[in-house]
Amino acid sequence: MTSDVERRPQGEPPANEAPFTLDEPAPRVLGFWDQSAFWANLGVSLLAFSGAYTVLAPDADGRPTISIMAGIVAMAVGTALGGLMLGLAAVPGARTGQPAMVLLRGLFGARLSYAPTVLNIAQLIGWGTFELIVIADAARELWDGVPRWGYVVAAGVITTVLTVWPLGSVRLLRRYVTVAVGIALVYFYVELVRQPLPDLSEGSWGGFWIGADAALAVSISWVPVAADYTRHSRSERAAFGAASVGYSVTQIIAYVLGLLALALVAGDSTRIFDPFLGATLGVVFFAIFVLREADQSFADTYSTAVSIQNLFPRADRRVLSVALGAGITVLALVLDIGDYAGFLTLIGSVFVPMLGVLAADFFLGRRRRATGGKEAELDGWDVSRRAPSRWGMIAAWAVGFAVYQLINPGTVEHWAGFWRDVQEAVHFTPQSWMSASLLSFLVAGAAALLIGMLTRR
Repeated sequence: MTSDVERRPQGEPPANEAPFTLDEPAPRVLGFWDQSAFWANLGVSLLAFSGAYTVLAPDADGRPTISIMAGIVAMAVGTALGGLMLGLAAVPGARTGQPAMVLLRGLFGARLSYAPTVLNIAQLIGWGTFELIVIADAARELWDGVPRWGYVVAAGVITTVLTVWPLGSVRLLRRYVTVAVGIALVYFYVELVRQPLPDLSEGSWGGFWIGADAALAVSISWVPVAADYTRHSRSERAAFGAASVGYSVTQIIAYVLGLLALALVAGDSTRIFDPFLGATLGVVFFAIFVLREADQSFADTYSTAVSIQNLFPRADRRVLSVALGAGITVLALVLDIGDYAGFLTLIGSVFVPMLGVLAADFFLGRRRRATGGKEAELDGWDVSRRAPSRWGMIAAWAVGFAVYQLINPGTVEHWAGFWRDVQEAVHFTPQSWMSASLLSFLVAGAAALLIGMLTRR
């Protein structure tokens, strides 16, 4: 009888597992439901609960500037737009079979792709570290009988094991974890809705787009890694649908649940988990969320390894995964990351315009052609290590990045101060209706199309 894992010759990965190096082809083994379960689980994060206040557009003192109802609508709009962007980022991987950072060789050129690759590696290591801290802190909310370092180490070990067998981990999520998470979500909705909720409409709608951008930034944080998984998709349609719908639906569900919990604790974000843990059987169902959080750190760590392979194509991802798992575990033991809202904004300002350039150049700027009967490539979309530099696309990216910063400089003190000085120098005042994400995406895409037309001529 043939086993579920079809083996290749010694030294090569199983036929339905991710290749060890970039020199090996990516197997197309993930269907729509595999990918939907993966993205759906990423949409249900402890950060969606603890960070729900970010969509309420808090001011410098941390006080919400819009009502919870306005925050729910802003979050839904931002998440839906972010989901569409995530779907756009998923398609190139499914079409070419290449991971995200390798695709940037075709956009910027091989050498120029190394700059965003290094940036992506740095932010993914940060996210992986942060996720281990979140898991450990949440686990101690459940039971403080284990020291914090014990939970950090356990989360690091689980993350590393999942990363060594990435596609097997995705299938594991579909078969077991997604069902458990769905049951936990339904249970907590029933418990929280039964509580006496305050007036959710009390407050302003003035910071609507700030809240929408905060939710969009969470979705966009997955754009630089989407193709790492969708390169294994059986079709482009499955990749787009699973990423855009699967992620958006569950993130909206999770954020609404987090905002309801926030309302029950009178807006005190430090007590956001109290309504969950205070419910009957709440500890049991909350434990599911804590265990599920490991797929976030798994995705961060695996994509870090694949991103490193853009720099060193023959590096074995298994060795990289183990080294990275150990590294983020050590960082989580020594670091204490308290605020990530400013980090989200800064990451969004980098990758939203980059996606605009990629989408414009990939889908509109070049002719598609079918090759080999199964895969589709783009004329001139060179992902080899000799791909020529395309400074025009870098310029388009820079224009979009500047637009984002002018509208929303963020909260990182010195960085935001510099861009406020630029606003004064050019006599620009952001308006409440301006969305930094949407406008930077559109401007960067338009600049890419214009520059592409000029260079072709």
